[in-house]
Amino acid sequence: MSSRERSSALTALARAGFSELQSADAALTELTDLIGLPRDLVAGEASRAADPDGAAAALVRIARRDPDAVGAALHAAPRPLWLLLGASEGFADFYLRHPEELADLSARQAALPSAAQLRAELLAAVGADDEGFAASGDESAWVSLRVRYRRLLARIAAFDLGAGSATEVLPAVAAALADAAGAALEASLSVARTRISSGRAGPGLFPHEQVAATQLAVIGMGKAGARELNYVSDVDVIFVGGADDESLASIGESRVIDIATRLAVQTMHGISGIEIEPPLWEVDANLRPEGKQGALVRTLESHVSYYDRWAQSWEFQALLKARPLAGDLDLGAAYLAAVQPKVWTSAARENFVDSVQRMRERVTDHIPPGEVDYQLKLGPGGIRDIEFTVQLLQLVHGLSDAAVRRPGTLEALDELVAEGYIGRADAATFGQDYRVLRVLEHRLQLRALRRTHLMPADDDGRRVLARASGLAESGEAVWKLWESVKREVRDIHVRLFYRPLLSAVAALPSEERTLAPEHAHDRLAAIGFRNPAGALRHIGALTSGISRKVTIQRHLLPVMIRWFADGTDPDEGLLAFRRISERLGDTPWFLRVLRDSSGAAERLTRVLSSSRYIGELMEWIPESVAWLDSPESLRPRSAAALDEEARAIQTRHSSIDSAMRAVRALRRRELLRLALGCVIGTVTIDDLGPGLTDISQVTIQATLRAVQREVVPDDAQDLDFSVIAMGRFGGAELGFGSDADVMYVYEANGLDPQRAQELSLRLVAGLRTHSEDHRVPFDLDPDLRPEGRNGPLVRSLESYEAYYRRWSLSWEAQALLRARGVAGSVTLIQRFTSLADGLRYPAAVKQLDLREIRRIKARVENERLPQGQDPSRHLKLGPGGLSDVEWLVQLLQLEHGHAVAGLRTTSTLGALEAAREAGLVPDAAAERLTDAWRLASRLRSANTLLSGQTSDVLPTDRTKLDGIGRLLEYPPRSASLVEEDWLRTARRARRVFEQHFYG
Repeated sequence: MSSRERSSALTALARAGFSELQSADAALTELTDLIGLPRDLVAGEASRAADPDGAAAALVRIARRDPDAVGAALHAAPRPLWLLLGASEGFADFYLRHPEELADLSARQAALPSAAQLRAELLAAVGADDEGFAASGDESAWVSLRVRYRRLLARIAAFDLGAGSATEVLPAVAAALADAAGAALEASLSVARTRISSGRAGPGLFPHEQVAATQLAVIGMGKAGARELNYVSDVDVIFVGGADDESLASIGESRVIDIATRLAVQTMHGISGIEIEPPLWEVDANLRPEGKQGALVRTLESHVSYYDRWAQSWEFQALLKARPLAGDLDLGAAYLAAVQPKVWTSAARENFVDSVQRMRERVTDHIPPGEVDYQLKLGPGGIRDIEFTVQLLQLVHGLSDAAVRRPGTLEALDELVAEGYIGRADAATFGQDYRVLRVLEHRLQLRALRRTHLMPADDDGRRVLARASGLAESGEAVWKLWESVKREVRDIHVRLFYRPLLSAVAALPSEERTLAPEHAHDRLAAIGFRNPAGALRHIGALTSGISRKVTIQRHLLPVMIRWFADGTDPDEGLLAFRRISERLGDTPWFLRVLRDSSGAAERLTRVLSSSRYIGELMEWIPESVAWLDSPESLRPRSAAALDEEARAIQTRHSSIDSAMRAVRALRRRELLRLALGCVIGTVTIDDLGPGLTDISQVTIQATLRAVQREVVPDDAQDLDFSVIAMGRFGGAELGFGSDADVMYVYEANGLDPQRAQELSLRLVAGLRTHSEDHRVPFDLDPDLRPEGRNGPLVRSLESYEAYYRRWSLSWEAQALLRARGVAGSVTLIQRFTSLADGLRYPAAVKQLDLREIRRIKARVENERLPQGQDPSRHLKLGPGGLSDVEWLVQLLQLEHGHAVAGLRTTSTLGALEAAREAGLVPDAAAERLTDAWRLASRLRSANTLLSGQTSDVLPTDRTKLDGIGRLLEYPPRSASLVEEDWLRTARRARRVFEQHFYG
């Protein structure tokens, strides 16, 4: 051969996928010499091999032993031979031991053998008769069995490797492998029967008729039971022994079990014992009752007794995939019928879900650290994550839904999707990833015909895996695919496997797992619904029909009903849920969030049954359900972010009406966010006041900008106008339902005074009109202005200066302590603040003014408390209430604000802390005042959240008190405790108030 021809030949080898070109060339040359076939024919299908170098080397080794067998196989069907030997060194070793078996591979069409064919061939290999006895009981029978099994395994592998898509044929291949394992066990059992039979009794031998009468059922567990077996996998089994009544009477149960045990031992040895032909796989009986310490074979009755009394949760999980695999199929069917009902009630055991979750974590924890990143099966994002997730969902929902009781992972996944327990997208990803992982596992095991689940650590191993699987074009690409699949699987596993809904479903009493109408009325009444008939109507409306939404709600509602029942007002909660569900229609994300999130469903039931205020808002803002999936979504948004959104709204809308509708919607949305945060616990009382203040301030700012564009003409742009927050609004201490106390100020800046006044009044009117919200009222209350309700609604800065200089009363200076500019001209706000500072922080306070403030406080207590109202229950004006704390702090601010800088703040608690630091109030007194102010503020907001109505009075109704207590994180049925806490806290605060305010 010339150098050019040789170079061309080597180039062809490189194109075919060979990497060791010189060695491959030599091997193919030797092979053609040995078998006498042209090189083109011999190597024509080499490019299809995952490892052409390995396949060529294997063919040479086999041909050296039997060139005729190799030549005939390559001539008849070269493709399956190159595919198989290129993917499996294990099969290369098999054909080296048995080159005559190549004839079967080349004579077969690329089709999977059926279960009946597998059984017939393997029984024929041992010469089994109609009674189930093999022709021989010596070691040669087992050798024959193992050789025939590998012949059949080669047919399955050739089909698998030659398929267009390995992931598509995976279920059929895995089922054929499980059928082959069952047939092998059946054949091995036939040999075992012959092996322990004798015409006379002796050690380990039993009369033929007794062996024939003994029944042994081999129950397949795990992947074998589910018909999703690997190429080389432990086959988990449980043995059940027995005999018919007549045989039991004549032989005795003890001897029957002895015979069955001997059969089981010999059957296992035939598969996995050391013989001339290597073992097939490990037969693992450790899933039997009591594990390794338990009897290898038990009667059906003994099994049932164990599962009734002693079995642990994981044992029922293992039984999920049980299937009669070999032996006496009638006994196997009886076993299955006896244990399956126990499997599907096991999830109702206490802490069942938690035990399954902990078991999965223990499996991961026991992986050697060096293997974690390579573990295809047991590692995070591996096969076990998918299998455990699917099994847990099956076991929990299979309590009441027989449709999901499927042994196979993929078929179970399909049913879980059909029944609405898993979203279509998650299931599709899970299913595809499972197929990919299983194909990788199959190719790894084919390589050496050894049980392994570790991804290759070397580049060459990954390259062969990529080519053998057809899933990637290079070793690097197959590793990237594996990493991507791991991330996807782990993400879905964590979301579904630790879904709180699972524990809740499992914990439901059996009578509450379905919504069947029988006795439903009484059950609803028993668990706390005051109007069971109404609740049944809502349930019927939510679960009637055949849509996917209805299907999912049918599964969700039994658990949600129980959660609603645990709330303050289950009837109101269920009604609100129905309204939200109807508003959202068939929106796909809604039920997906409730079903799949880490607690959104439970949070939703909690807020709806705790707060009418939230229920009414959520009905109009149903998309807020999605926030419950993310605690961050339930945190107050910053004032800057709110202002930016409000400005963006106004740029998108051309008319003031449409812009203000959007701004009102923004305010409602943020009020709901804060309300949800309060109930869920992501918003504290320290967050609430500023949060409500920010959204109120942003609403006023946006409204003022819009109104100014409408009202102020181009020739009056010099007019400055500002809104001054007063009271709790000025102090950033708003609660739910609080009015926004305000004053309005303008400065003409050369404009005609009368026109400036008229334009300012129009601005005020526009502000009040366009900020009105009939759903969540927003009252701009101007009653703290000079002269109160009798004074002008809006004044110029000069008018304020003149008034305060000549007519200001002590209460007006006191009101200014919480004045703070919130909207309009910044310059005007600064000037107004400077004016206010001179009044609210005077260098000296007249004793007459202090006496007047004390007199007004006493009059307020006497005159403004509602007639017939118990003063001790009034959170604002009652003894120890908000008014006591605020008036005392404001008195200290008036007296000492000029000298103590910390007192110059609009915040009540901020000023109180400054007074404590300055020694104006003892530490203990400040603590009692703070406790009272905080508790009153929390009770006030909780009362509004509960009822949806604003009230300053602590209810006397025990149910309402309990509801308020739950909102404040008291235990259930704490009405008396809530009441006692308030009365005690208020009494202590009142004593401090009287001592320091009047003293």
